Amino acid sequence: MNIVVLEGYVNNPGDLSWDALKSYGTVTVYDRTPRDQLAQRVAEADIAVSSKVVWDAEALGWAPNLKMIALTSTGYNVVDLDAARERGVTVSNVPAYSTPDVAQMTFALLLELCLHVGEHSQLVMDGGWTRAKDFSFWNTPLVELAGKTLGIVGMGSIGQAVCRIARAFGMLVVFENRSAKPQFEGDGVRQVNLDELLAASDVVSLHVPATPATDRMMNARTIARMKDGAYLLNTARGTLVDEQAAVDALRSGKLAGFAADVVSVEPMRANNPLLQAKGLNIVVTPHIAWATHEARARLLATVAANVGAFVEGHPQNVV
Repeated sequence: MNIVVLEGYVNNPGDLSWDALKSYGTVTVYDRTPRDQLAQRVAEADIAVSSKVVWDAEALGWAPNLKMIALTSTGYNVVDLDAARERGVTVSNVPAYSTPDVAQMTFALLLELCLHVGEHSQLVMDGGWTRAKDFSFWNTPLVELAGKTLGIVGMGSIGQAVCRIARAFGMLVVFENRSAKPQFEGDGVRQVNLDELLAASDVVSLHVPATPATDRMMNARTIARMKDGAYLLNTARGTLVDEQAAVDALRSGKLAGFAADVVSVEPMRANNPLLQAKGLNIVVTPHIAWATHEARARLLATVAANVGAFVEGHPQNVV
């Protein structure tokens, strides 16, 4: 098998290994593959390992020998599944590899909005504490999480992990999910519809996939339904939030804070409205929740297992 890794750097900048793939064929690794180089690189490929490469009908036509696309991601919206199916190309993904990490990042962002740890540390390192007249000082309001209500939109594996952490912080939890999940209700947790969730929550955290139904689900209209002074978190997909509406809500005080690990177009563009919110209570990180060493090791191991299962005739994690 001729295996081509098209975007090797972002998953493995050198601290991990692609050797597990070599058991199943000849492996060529490219750090990045721009669209204008894709045709050349996949012309002889049997298996393509990729993450953000767009596999539309045109791209699939450039790879006449292609038998499998092994995604290094959970999401698969970059692949035209109908076109892949027509060509007999199997597509696999990597589910749930980063669940604990995304839940961890969700609370890292929330805690930064509430306590501004980075800002206060910088003040100390700049000598602010040595100049203080009192034994303690703070530069922003400090917010306690215990007793507050967290609204989780999407009670999949990540939403469930976030729920467990929230309860450990002493928060109450309401969640919205497209199907009923009574098994998670009780002990400070209950399922509600989205309108109820927005009205009841001190913090709203998004954990649903990007679909036509969820596109800009948090917009001026839905943000207006939130509590005054609530926080909005997005560690799911950038397209879930109308970013201009979030900035407007920060400026008006409707939102007390907004934090995201994802934006609508990545890498972030210079005209993204979030960049104009500097000085407001906003935290944006460059889509790193999935990128711990541990999560990436699980990712590469599962990708290799997906390739191996396909080569051996029993494909797994097929989407």
